[in-house]
Amino acid sequence: MEFKFGGSETNQKTVLGHPSGLFVLFFTEMWERFSYYGMRALLVLFLVSSLIDGGWGWERSEALSLYAFYTGFVYLTPILGGIIADKIMGYRKAVILGALLMTLGHASMALEGITDMFFYAGLLFMILGNGLFKPNISSIVGQLYKSEGKEKDAGYTIFYMGINAGAFLGILLCGYIGEKVGWHYGFGLAGIFMFFGMLQFYFIQSIFGKIGLPPNKSEDLDDVVEDVIEDTIDDIELVVDEVASSKVKRDRLIVVGVLAFFTIFFWWAFEQAGGSMTIFASDYTNRTLEGGAANTFKIINTILTIVPMLIITYVLSMLFKQTFSKYSLSNILLSISFAIIWGIVIWMLIKEFNSPSAEVPASWFGILNSFFIIAFAPMFSKIWESKYNPSGPVKFAFGLILLGIGFGILAYGSMSIPLGAKTASVSMIFLILAYLFHTLGELCVSPVGLSYVSKLSPKKLVGLMFGVWFVANFIANSAAGLTGAFMDPILKEKGLTFFFLLFTVIPIGAGVVMIALNKLLIKMMHGIK
Repeated sequence: MEFKFGGSETNQKTVLGHPSGLFVLFFTEMWERFSYYGMRALLVLFLVSSLIDGGWGWERSEALSLYAFYTGFVYLTPILGGIIADKIMGYRKAVILGALLMTLGHASMALEGITDMFFYAGLLFMILGNGLFKPNISSIVGQLYKSEGKEKDAGYTIFYMGINAGAFLGILLCGYIGEKVGWHYGFGLAGIFMFFGMLQFYFIQSIFGKIGLPPNKSEDLDDVVEDVIEDTIDDIELVVDEVASSKVKRDRLIVVGVLAFFTIFFWWAFEQAGGSMTIFASDYTNRTLEGGAANTFKIINTILTIVPMLIITYVLSMLFKQTFSKYSLSNILLSISFAIIWGIVIWMLIKEFNSPSAEVPASWFGILNSFFIIAFAPMFSKIWESKYNPSGPVKFAFGLILLGIGFGILAYGSMSIPLGAKTASVSMIFLILAYLFHTLGELCVSPVGLSYVSKLSPKKLVGLMFGVWFVANFIANSAAGLTGAFMDPILKEKGLTFFFLLFTVIPIGAGVVMIALNKLLIKMMHGIK
């Protein structure tokens, strides 16, 4: 019998019109993003927090430089992880091993009070684990679909919703517990759910059939290892050969390269969220609310928390219905993890409502990005499937321009901050609007980019090309942190408005260039839409 989707017979059962396996990956990626963004929300705040408050008391520039190193390298190692999966262990084993390494990384960071080396070792485990996990779970998503059109675009957008569901919960809960209870507890909590994600994936992985299995399953591992270098060289020669003798494949690879180049401008600005924007939230935003304002925030925060939880729980129940009979253990583990999450959420909300005032955690603003993703991803998914679906380059252009507008709002809100000021009380509305526009831009760029890499790359090189795609993110994230490290000198000489205008003008300019290249890039895709 001919299956509509890749994978096993169970994978043909659909959830929201997509294969069940997509939502297995949805929840696996959700827990991985929970761990990553939960830790990222705390990293800079922990480093710049005073020794009395349990932090390390670093200067902002030092903290942002380490942030640049960490966020940069978590996007460099995927190129190695893609090669290892393609040539040795397959996508599924790479995902499991990556999840295990990241679990160990969080456990090590939670023990940083014993010695600083635990903290740095934890960062290293996180970087290596992410390298194995990130490109290969994205590759599995692409192989669930046999078509290369709108259905795959929609699938990647739903997968991206899972990414941001994890980011939302990670920032919300790890950020809250880290700032309000203790940094170690925040770091440790992130690792617990990474462990749940690993187990859930491990016990249900057969739903993918032959997708993601080791490429040389019948050979001895020693023989495979001996061939890795030779095979990698062969792949490079294959790319060179395709560029030289096949116009269609050459053009498509060039398009991947152009899109990867323009993502650098996007993520360079966007990744200020975990660095300079976090510092702006901590030191320059009025986060203390009293009376009616405090009560209003508590109600809004409850809605922001409960609504996404209900949506995600509903998706979980649909997956449960389709897969429980064959994969009961995986579903039970996933259900237990959600029961724990619900318990923590309810405890947090009750604790906040019992407080007479409200001091918004600096990390809280990070959840807005994820909340807006969850709220708007289904709408964008429908648009991409409709007759109003714009081309990939136009989507990228819209994303860059919307991102620039968000930073323009921050630049405007910073006009009242004096040169060199260490603190201020700017209204929260500027950060909220900035995150809204950044999120709308992200929905036009990131899931679309993942889909185009999958569609435009030669099938034998999908893992490698995803790794190359993430190299662009390495460059962007490294540049983002290093640029953010100049926040204080620019603030002292030219002001925060000038600082944020840099991230306004450059992305908008890149978006205009992308619009100009639209027709040429469509032609070079040779029918891929």
